[in-house]
Amino acid sequence: MRAMICTAYGSSDVLQLREVEKPVPRDKEVRIRVHKSTVTAGDIRIRAFQSPLLFWVPMRLALGIRKPRQPILGAELAGEVESVGKDVKRFKKGDRVFALTGMRLGGYAEYTCLHEDARMAVIPANVSYEQAASLLFGGTTALYFLKKAGIQQGQKVLIYGGSGAVGTFAVQLAAYFGAEVTGVCSSGNLDLVKSLGAAHVIDYTKEDFAARGEQYDVIFDAVGKSSKSHCRNALVPGGSFVTVDGQGMAKVRNEDVHFLAELMEKGQLHSVIDRCYTLEQIPEAHRYVEKGHKKGSVIIAVSNDK
Repeated sequence: MRAMICTAYGSSDVLQLREVEKPVPRDKEVRIRVHKSTVTAGDIRIRAFQSPLLFWVPMRLALGIRKPRQPILGAELAGEVESVGKDVKRFKKGDRVFALTGMRLGGYAEYTCLHEDARMAVIPANVSYEQAASLLFGGTTALYFLKKAGIQQGQKVLIYGGSGAVGTFAVQLAAYFGAEVTGVCSSGNLDLVKSLGAAHVIDYTKEDFAARGEQYDVIFDAVGKSSKSHCRNALVPGGSFVTVDGQGMAKVRNEDVHFLAELMEKGQLHSVIDRCYTLEQIPEAHRYVEKGHKKGSVIIAVSNDK
């Protein structure tokens, strides 16, 4: 099968398309023919080995000393179950599934194997592979931090970075939970963020939300570019500040996967797609994502199926 291999830590040039052995599912695994994957911030961090100095050694030990131990990146995917191990009960051949693979990665290949208890679910019939593939990284991260902040109905919630992969889901979920949402983004994304459910939008290139005199029950920095000290005056007494900065991957339960899938099935949640690249174009996709201006998710079409 074809796969994009991360041959070393470094720039996008370390990514090379190669022919590799097709994986064989173990007794409790399913083999998935991957249709769509994405380029997430997690993929970028692993490929470029972006780690705080304090965690450099433990991260190298965890990921691989000289190059990634898991050379096929891709932290989320959607595809079709092509075969199943003899003890698999939850899935069958032909199921359309989507998954958050986490540190197992594997989305940048034509086939991958996952344990049937992985963070994986059947794609709702009315949801495309593209929408499903781009749901879980941003959706589960947004859900985790909003719950960590103790979001409640009627609260005033500010999402800093409301147009990114995490932010677009955070705006939608905060509105779903009944909050009055303010989204912070650049001028070109104001209409997008408002369309996702933000009652108010702020252009960070023109004003500092923390200096406006407004206060919020929750401030969620969905891009890791603010700080609690900067936001202190914009929080109500006892308010919550949460950030993705330095947090690694959010803790995800299978219940979260099914919850997000149900919202998408009901039309209450959708993925924002910036652009799509082919498997061969993954290095180009990484370069685009690293510029830091994408809206929502960047899709990798591993196959041409919709």
